[in-house]
Amino acid sequence: MDTKNYEQKYNDYKKESKEQANVVTNIDNNGKDVIKAVKKNDDGDIIAFRMESGRDLDYVTALNEAKEGKIAHIDVFHKYGRDIIRSEPDGIKENNLDNLPTF
Repeated sequence: MDTKNYEQKYNDYKKESKEQANVVTNIDNNGKDVIKAVKKNDDGDIIAFRMESGRDLDYVTALNEAKEGKIAHIDVFHKYGRDIIRSEPDGIKENNLDNLPTF
């Protein structure tokens, strides 16, 4: 298989992944809220979240709700000595928290 075939296979894979992610995003999130926008401070740090339900959550409240499993498509992990919210790794840059619209 030449390099062109490898690239085509990979591009097909990425396209299929994006299509699957769009389908997953539109499926019922089992009652979980979804982050649709973020608020950043002057340093570019995310400090609040706007949810599809219309609620605005400060970082700590969103972190607690994420730990309780109430927010779809995000993970909580421990880094820099504290818990941090991040979007689920799905290979789609457009739905990363840093790339969401701001409010």
